[in-house]
Amino acid sequence: MTQAQLEALLQRLTERLAVAIQSEPFDLRIGHQVGAELVQAHIASAEGLGRTIEVIQLRLVRDLGLVADDVEDRMARLLATVATGYARALRDRTLDEQESIRRAAMMARAQAERALRESEARFRHQATHDPLTDLPNRTLFTERLAAALDTADRIGVCFIDLDRFKVVNDSLGHQIGDLLLVSVAQRLRRALGEHLVARLGGDEFVILVERTAGTDDVVEVAEAALAAVSEPALVDGHELTVSASIGIVERPAAGTSPMELMRAADSTLHWAKAAGGARWSIFDADRNRQELARYALSAAIPAALDRGEFYLDYQPLTALRDGRVLGMEALVRWRHPELGVLRPDSFIGLAEETGLIVRLGAWVLAEACREARTWADESGDGPFVSVNLAVQQVRRPGLVDEVRDLLRRTGLPPGRLQLEITESTMMSTAEEPVRALRVLADLGVRIAIDDFGTGYCNLAYLRGLPVTELKVAGEFVAGLRAPAGRTDERILASLVSLAHALKVTVTAEGVETAEQAERLRAIGCDAAQGWHFGRPGPAAQHLGRSPALTATG
Repeated sequence: MTQAQLEALLQRLTERLAVAIQSEPFDLRIGHQVGAELVQAHIASAEGLGRTIEVIQLRLVRDLGLVADDVEDRMARLLATVATGYARALRDRTLDEQESIRRAAMMARAQAERALRESEARFRHQATHDPLTDLPNRTLFTERLAAALDTADRIGVCFIDLDRFKVVNDSLGHQIGDLLLVSVAQRLRRALGEHLVARLGGDEFVILVERTAGTDDVVEVAEAALAAVSEPALVDGHELTVSASIGIVERPAAGTSPMELMRAADSTLHWAKAAGGARWSIFDADRNRQELARYALSAAIPAALDRGEFYLDYQPLTALRDGRVLGMEALVRWRHPELGVLRPDSFIGLAEETGLIVRLGAWVLAEACREARTWADESGDGPFVSVNLAVQQVRRPGLVDEVRDLLRRTGLPPGRLQLEITESTMMSTAEEPVRALRVLADLGVRIAIDDFGTGYCNLAYLRGLPVTELKVAGEFVAGLRAPAGRTDERILASLVSLAHALKVTVTAEGVETAEQAERLRAIGCDAAQGWHFGRPGPAAQHLGRSPALTATG
């Protein structure tokens, strides 16, 4: 309020009080009203009120001139009511403001609580739902699964993984892949609305089937899910069709846990994948125990190598012409602290699956070279050692350097090391493994093809490979024991003849009888290996044996 406005207000209030002083009947309410107007004018302090009354009083005296006692008394009483009215109005305004503040605070609190609830709901949704598909995520699924286990008699889970989804991401990009996942999620939710469908991450989904009556209920859900996923989807102009693999677990709810169910479903999903995909598999407890045992065995290989639990046996490769031990094949054994001595068929496949075959194979190669160095006689000569190389070993870039370093460290002459390679490895279109083998052959290392005849059996292809020996698979040799074995004998004779034309020697595997040995000798086979010539064992039991005894068993 400006000074002029304040002066005008005070003039107006003075005039009202002057009229009130002289009015009959005398009315004190005018003072109350004037006091209220002062509060409304925001003259809201005791000092401000006092000074205002002084101004009003002076003006009243001035306007009224000489004041009679009665008028003066009236003025005093009226000014007192101004103060009283002012105090009441100020109190009322304060209460009103307090009420307004209280209501505003209550409203603000209510709004804050509502915002908090909305925020909590939003955060809860974000914490329990997949941001891409808006399906429940692993957290919410696990909560619902745990709750269902407490209330249901039987329960089922379908673990879904899209087949070859990586191809979509790699060929069309992750944006298209994400859109495809959204489409799959929508189809699953639409087809299986009565069941909880969740996305665990990547291209993995899971379905909770509560209160099942048996496996058939879950299989029906899995079939519906496969059908929903396989529907063609138009994604950003691309018509895409995908399939899925599903692992099914259905069991009594009592005695199980969410973690056990999900682990079983995950294992079963991999069975479906291994069977070719686009199908479902049902959990089998016996198979799972076998898988767990295999996993435990593979996981124990690194520590077993560190503890020295592996060792080598040897089986002689014997010349059919004179019975001499030409070489010995190294065969790895595992002296397992709980399971006893394990043969290669118990753990080599696991090592290949996990990639541990590279480390295990490197140990076998090094140990074989070290031991073979001790087989030399006074002339420095001795049988060669034959070592199997896995595909992963042959394809390693450092194979040549590894072998060259081993020969240098052990002092084993290159000609006393033979590396056995499978047909599939040799027939690979990759140039690098073949180039490495050529370098090793140029060093003098012998190269043999193991189990020849069980794979490509392409003799013409051998012309360009650095092969010094073919080891013919025992399946052909076994036929020589039967009366109708003439067919196998003719096949073997042809193989020997063609191999000799390529200047490659032939060793027959799996020779168990003297008759087999004699027939192989007759067709010109160079060497043989099998129980007839010696069972696998320590190298010492095969060294220094009489050629005549060796040839006849």
